[in-house]
Amino acid sequence: MYETFYNLKAKPFHLSPDPRFFFGSSGHKRVLAYLRYGINQGEGFIVVTGEVGTGKTTLLRTLLSELPSEKNIIAAQLVTTQLESDELLKMVAASFGLAYEGRSKSALLEELERFFMANAREGRRVLLIVDEAQNLPIHSLEELRMLSNYQVGSRSLFQSFLVGQVEFRNTLRSPNLEQLRQRVIASYHLGPMDLKETRAYVEHRLSLVGWEKDPGFTPEAYTAIYDFTNGVPRRINTLCDRVLLVGYLDEFHEITSETVAKVVEELREETAAPDQEGVGERGGLIGNAQEAQAPHNERLAGLEKRVEELEQWVRSAQSSLKELVSNLD
Repeated sequence: MYETFYNLKAKPFHLSPDPRFFFGSSGHKRVLAYLRYGINQGEGFIVVTGEVGTGKTTLLRTLLSELPSEKNIIAAQLVTTQLESDELLKMVAASFGLAYEGRSKSALLEELERFFMANAREGRRVLLIVDEAQNLPIHSLEELRMLSNYQVGSRSLFQSFLVGQVEFRNTLRSPNLEQLRQRVIASYHLGPMDLKETRAYVEHRLSLVGWEKDPGFTPEAYTAIYDFTNGVPRRINTLCDRVLLVGYLDEFHEITSETVAKVVEELREETAAPDQEGVGERGGLIGNAQEAQAPHNERLAGLEKRVEELEQWVRSAQSSLKELVSNLD
C-alpha cells in the first residue's frame, strides 16, 4: 500500500528476520565479531543473550549467509522448544540430515560420531547454532557439552553457539553447568540501540528499498520513535511500519512527532487490557511517556514473545515437512 505512495521497492520494516536488512549497530557488530572469533577458534561454546526483538535471529542468519565461503565448516541451525536430552539428539541429527527415526540414544550417538569423523577426514568440522537456547533443560545442555567432547587428538570435531533470551544467563549460572561454563570461550549480552543508532537503523532499512527522503522524518519524530521503542529493532519495525501506513492514509510527506504519537496511541489502545481502555485519553506519548511506557512495553513484549513462538513453530514445521519430502524422494 504505502510502498507505491512513497516510491519504495518493498516494505522496509518486516517483522521476520532478514539478513539483507542487517544493521551493524555497535552491539550487533560486536556479537558478529564474537561469533566469527568462535569459528576461527574451532572449539568451545559462544553464548549470546538478549531481550526479545533485539535482533539475535537476524544476526544468526547473517552469520549463516557468510558460512558457505567457509569450506571447512558444516553448519546447521536448531531452533529449540523444550527438548529433553533424547529429543535434542534427534533434532541435532535431523539438523544435519541424519536418520533418527526409531533410533535409540546409543545409536544416535554412534551416528553422530560417524558423521563428525567423516567430516574430520575431509578436513571439515561441524558447527551447531542453537537459537532460543533458554528453552533447553539443563540436562539437554549437558548433552551438547558431551557432544563437544568428540575430538581427534587436540582437534575438536563439534562446536556449538548458544543464543537465547535474558533468562538463559540465569540458566548458565546453575551449579550443574560448571563444566559447560568452563568451555564458554566468549559471551555477550546484546542490548537495545541508543537514539543515534535508532535513527540510523530506520534510515538504513528505508535506504535498502529505494527511499529518497519521501517521507522525511523530523528530528523530533526520531526521538519519539526511540522513546516508544527503547531502541529495540522489532519494536521499531512494528511502529515504523504503522507510521508509514498512517502517513500514506493521511497523505503526509513528512513524519513528525505528532504522527508518531498518533500511531503510538493506536498501538496502546490495541494492546490495552479491557480494564485499561481509555487510558489514552490522559494524553499522547509526548506528554505522558514515563507514565505510559512501562505497561505498554510489558504488553508489547508479551505479544512479541508470542509472535516469536509462532515463528519457531513454523520453522520447525517447515523443517519436518522438508525432511518428510526428502524421505519420500
